[in-house]
Amino acid sequence: MGVLKIGIVGAGIGGLAAANALHQAGHDVVVFEQSRQFLRVGADINLTPNAVRALDGLGADIAQAVRASAARPTHRISRTWDTGEETSRLAMGDEAERKYGAPQLTIHRADLLAALADAFPAERVRFGKRAQSIEARADGGVAIRFTDDSEATQLDVLIGADGIHSVVRNAMFGAESPRFTGVVAFRAVVPTERVKDVPNIQAFTKWWGATPESQIVTFPLNQGRDTFIFATTAQDSWHEESWTTPGSVDELRGFYADFHPDARALLDACDSVLKTALYERDPLTAWSLGPMTLVGDACHPMMPFMAQGAGMAIEDCVVLARNLAGVAAPAQVAAALHRYETMRMERASQIQVGSRGNNWLRSGGNADWVYGYDAWSVPLPV
Repeated sequence: MGVLKIGIVGAGIGGLAAANALHQAGHDVVVFEQSRQFLRVGADINLTPNAVRALDGLGADIAQAVRASAARPTHRISRTWDTGEETSRLAMGDEAERKYGAPQLTIHRADLLAALADAFPAERVRFGKRAQSIEARADGGVAIRFTDDSEATQLDVLIGADGIHSVVRNAMFGAESPRFTGVVAFRAVVPTERVKDVPNIQAFTKWWGATPESQIVTFPLNQGRDTFIFATTAQDSWHEESWTTPGSVDELRGFYADFHPDARALLDACDSVLKTALYERDPLTAWSLGPMTLVGDACHPMMPFMAQGAGMAIEDCVVLARNLAGVAAPAQVAAALHRYETMRMERASQIQVGSRGNNWLRSGGNADWVYGYDAWSVPLPV
């Protein structure tokens, strides 16, 4: 097997999952991250069985670390905003593990990042590297220049794992700004002791609002000791996209004043909240160009309503690594990246569009097409 020199832009979940998968496949991998260090910011994450199974294949250390801090929701429940009526219930926990080969896990984003970072050689992550320009080389490789005037000029493959505002994506297909959805999101974490009287507090519960934009989602964290609260609503006047901007608890409660008492009890427990505007893009018609490709939000940013953003990024990385595992020379890279794109685009686009519509599992239905996908065993193109 040939060894490719692979650069990854972005050390988020997608970037580090790709780094581990490609390092495991025997390639020479380096990650470029614009931050000066790993930051404990970002939304907490719901890893459904398809995502956990993909992570498990990255190694026992990652699988154990993720389980050490995560919670295992007992069920996935849908409730109606005003009456509290339960409209669907899927058993998760042990039942999901039996059915899909992996459980549902809910975890702090920083704990997932730590599990992925600890499994990858630390000296292969370059911090403080903000990409400035990217060029395809005449010999078929890629060169990237950073804002500190340093360069990486001998890359056989470049992977953009740099999110919805991807510099790599812009270099490949031209600059284009993501679109504001008209929806904002509030996030909070509270001790479960404060909300212990809310029914099914150890489940993943989605309160469906009167409009597709309005919802409250809760799930356990930190082995059930904390509860994550995520609420969305339409608001055209707020456009700030940020992991760390404080919001108003009073504003949050006001948006959901007509919700069922169980839902309001969750918001009453919040001392503080964070607020961000939600942005999206339409599905792309291509993810790869020559020796460059994209994973995760760089190619398919999606609304949070199916809770599949992190899962799709991790699946991308596994399938990408499998397609590059047998590549013996740089001349074979473009074809391998095209195979990866072909394998992933339909599924990711379907979930991207479904997340925008926000109707999945509202009144029951079959989750197998999402949860039953195995990125490690889906057949590779012949």
